[in-house]
Amino acid sequence: MPETLGYEKRTDGFGGFGMVLVPPSGGTGTKIALHKSNTPPQEHPRLHLDLHVASAAEQRAEADRLVALGAARVDWDMYPEDPDFVVLADPDSNRFCIVDLSHDHG
Repeated sequence: MPETLGYEKRTDGFGGFGMVLVPPSGGTGTKIALHKSNTPPQEHPRLHLDLHVASAAEQRAEADRLVALGAARVDWDMYPEDPDFVVLADPDSNRFCIVDLSHDHG
């Protein structure tokens, strides 16, 4: 997951129960803490991660990059007409979206 965001993974202090993702050395951004859960992934989770990109081309490229890292494209049953996002799942089946911020909703 850290390589998804370009962040570095820190696990010290978590006792094997999670990690903190921090921006690369010299980079800026917010630290993200992730904790392991023993519950199964939900088909329609109430909370998920959105990755924002600037264009449709960047969205396609990012989806391809993440699939190459182990993510899977999700045949999601709740896409609206003309969506600005695509749904992927990490190797543990946790879903997340890549959102095209340039998308014109008409």
